[in-house]
Amino acid sequence: MADFWLVLIGGLLTFFLGVFVWVFIQHLLTIEIPPTLKHPVKLWILHLIFQYFITLGTILEKLRICSMPAILQFFQDLIIIKKKVPNVIVTDTRFGTVPVRLFRPKEVSSKPRRGIIFYHGGGAVCGSLDFYHGLGNVLAHETNSVVLLVGYRKLPDHHHPAVYLDCLNASIHFLKNLQTYGVDPSRVVISGESIGGWTVATVTQALVSQAMLPQIRAQVLITPGLQGINFQLPSYQQKQNVPLLTRDLTITFMCRYLSIDLSWKNAIVTGSCVPLDTWKKYSKWLSSDNIPKRLKSKNFHPEFLEPFSETAYLETKHVFDVNISPLLADDKVIAQLPDTFLVSCEHDVLRDDALLYKKRLEDQGVPVSWYHAEDGFHGCISLFDKQPFSFPCSMDVLNAVISYIKGV
Repeated sequence: MADFWLVLIGGLLTFFLGVFVWVFIQHLLTIEIPPTLKHPVKLWILHLIFQYFITLGTILEKLRICSMPAILQFFQDLIIIKKKVPNVIVTDTRFGTVPVRLFRPKEVSSKPRRGIIFYHGGGAVCGSLDFYHGLGNVLAHETNSVVLLVGYRKLPDHHHPAVYLDCLNASIHFLKNLQTYGVDPSRVVISGESIGGWTVATVTQALVSQAMLPQIRAQVLITPGLQGINFQLPSYQQKQNVPLLTRDLTITFMCRYLSIDLSWKNAIVTGSCVPLDTWKKYSKWLSSDNIPKRLKSKNFHPEFLEPFSETAYLETKHVFDVNISPLLADDKVIAQLPDTFLVSCEHDVLRDDALLYKKRLEDQGVPVSWYHAEDGFHGCISLFDKQPFSFPCSMDVLNAVISYIKGV
């Protein structure tokens, strides 16, 4: 019996080591660390760990042992450290079926406070109330605001529109009960990071038609993905192999969340799923012509759509829904949006989505403030309290967000 366990343990160790060696070699050859990035070795190690768990999860998923998102969520929960901030009261509750976490400054206020609704990142695969707990604490303390952190349903069990509906419903509940939480109805900010930034765009657009609710004072979108159509923008070409979010991983997460078979990833990249007349209709908003020349490398190639495939289009056509690609919203909706703060990172594959939205908003007269982290990468703000994997850009982005919110 002892020999059996020794063989089993030895086999498992060999398997895990083999996966690690494969990931190490694969990403040693393909990953690109920009020379201007601070602490490149630390980022490379972090990316290697991230990719190891994704690869391990994918293998276990194919063996029908457990899903890749479940593996990511399991290991994510192992590194969570919830530090108590003595000046902030934290309460876990539910708005209907949606778990939420409230952060309220302990000091008594003579007047209602600003309210911040925050949607966390993670690509609908990872991210959680616990992982973003530190961010909620800091936002509440530093801006003297009531912060609502929304926990939404994720993969593997829940697909689109779960994230959108949970965040919308939780936000509406909060907006209807602002007095209960001591929030000034004229000072509510909706904010989010990554897929949370995408959710900010979709929810804020939806709330435009809700005349009976308090108007949103401002929206804060941190490194958002805002469209699922043009993956040939400069940032998608130039940053496609930059950690932590590569172009391939972006499309993989999108396909999983939207229930698109992964076999259509190449069609999505090349644009063969986009009808020519549809591209002509939306290119004014999605084209790389809208990206400043200084952000295009010498090797950038303008969009070139491969021959149209109707089958690919039928399998992926829901990406043209404004609840998935909020960049495609009508001008009349865009024009009614509140003041906006956009955060982009130079070394982020999603960088250009923020820039396209910036132009759309400005063209419709919406006041826009923009912070661009020259040494930033996707997800850096979520690492600000995750030592030893915090970076200077983590605090830079966080401080920029705090500064903007304190001014509204």
